[in-house]
Amino acid sequence: MYILWMCIFAAMALQMAYRLLGMFFLLTVVGACHRKEKSFMKFHEIQLTRSSQGHTLHNTQVFSRNGQWIVYDTRNDDTQIGSTGTIEMVNVRTGEVRTLYRTESQTAYGPGVGAATFSPVDDRVLFIHGIRNADINRPYGITRRTGVAVDIDRPGHPVFMDARDITPPFTRGALRGGTHAHSWSGDGQWISFTYNDYVMEQLAKTASGVRDLRTVGIMVPGTVKVPFDGSLENNSGICFSVVVTDVTENPEPGSDAIDKAFDECWIGKSGYQKSDGTHQQKAIAFQGNVRNTEGETVTEIFVVDLPDEVPTEVNGQPLEGTAGSRPGVPKGIVQRRVTYSVRGVEGPRHWLRTTPDGGLICYLAKDQRGIIQLFGVSPNGGTPRAITHNKFPVQGPFNIDPSGNWIAYPADNSVFITEITQGTTYRITQRFDEAEKPIGAPNWSPDGRMLAYNRYTGNENERFLQIFLLRR
Repeated sequence: MYILWMCIFAAMALQMAYRLLGMFFLLTVVGACHRKEKSFMKFHEIQLTRSSQGHTLHNTQVFSRNGQWIVYDTRNDDTQIGSTGTIEMVNVRTGEVRTLYRTESQTAYGPGVGAATFSPVDDRVLFIHGIRNADINRPYGITRRTGVAVDIDRPGHPVFMDARDITPPFTRGALRGGTHAHSWSGDGQWISFTYNDYVMEQLAKTASGVRDLRTVGIMVPGTVKVPFDGSLENNSGICFSVVVTDVTENPEPGSDAIDKAFDECWIGKSGYQKSDGTHQQKAIAFQGNVRNTEGETVTEIFVVDLPDEVPTEVNGQPLEGTAGSRPGVPKGIVQRRVTYSVRGVEGPRHWLRTTPDGGLICYLAKDQRGIIQLFGVSPNGGTPRAITHNKFPVQGPFNIDPSGNWIAYPADNSVFITEITQGTTYRITQRFDEAEKPIGAPNWSPDGRMLAYNRYTGNENERFLQIFLLRR
């Protein structure tokens, strides 16, 4: 009997030891995960710029490919491109500032530069450049700008990217107006932009029913020569440019026709998987204004699938346009509507963003409480899903980190990040006063370990937009 009781006690002790060991292991793992999570979310903030001028970050792609430099223009306000003449970059570790480009004969009327982005594969910066003959009678404007690049080892040497020709009979591969908000594709080979047409703008002054409609275009490698006339109104370019979205002056209510295409992004680093399992190599998601059945304007999400080769024209719709028609959309481009919501895209101005695999297009809209949240939808369509569930609205544009797991955005006068799949949200800066709240879109570094963002500092008389860096 004694031996039996000893065996029972030994078994019970062994069982208890296993339980304690299991609990210890579980607590260790949970604690490690908790520490990892806290460490992952801990961002250290530094003020990177301090000079008495503006330092405006573009809405995306402001880091160099090695993550060592951040490019910006010297605007102190988003509306000041026409009067801004300098593009600079700052080193993220040393704070060294280098001037990359400065306009000639800059005035309040132009030419103006701004909205600078780094190529993801080259040490090249691309930015908006106003037409070089800008003056009081021909100021910087939405149809009077083009894309210019500078290689960082050759500062001050402009490379005109898109060709411009507003003189009939026009030039195939050149456009006739203003390209802006340029964005590099994941492989750095193609560039998207929004576009307004100078020829249609002028025609609209005398022809009823004609309007210059904002649309989306692309540049692909291929030099385009435009005759030089000495006016600086036109220019040649190293890229072949076309319009890729179809717009019309009078969209039929309840249809998928649009009168404005804008604030686009490339889908994925290398496209996305279609619902039939095939892979679409190049595609753009954009916001388009439709008319609902009551005739009201609603903004919805659209996709254009692009051909792999340089686009060719549809018969009777020249890519360069005519004196009475806007540039034609090339052959092989498929435009389709993705969302069919009641209220559509809503909130502050923002550019669409997608996860690196192209599986999710992110945008802003109001939830059932009327609060502006982040939503996501597949490029193949389907039911959108909410990403954030905050008690306060998203206050501006956003960006997705290189892993595709996190999305960064301004809200409640702070910078936040949200885990896209689970919706877990973290405030990663303090809550600032209204005068010093984050401005614009936080930008991720290529390795996903840094975020750069703008906010104003200073007093009422001298407030300048500075760059702040969040490291983890």
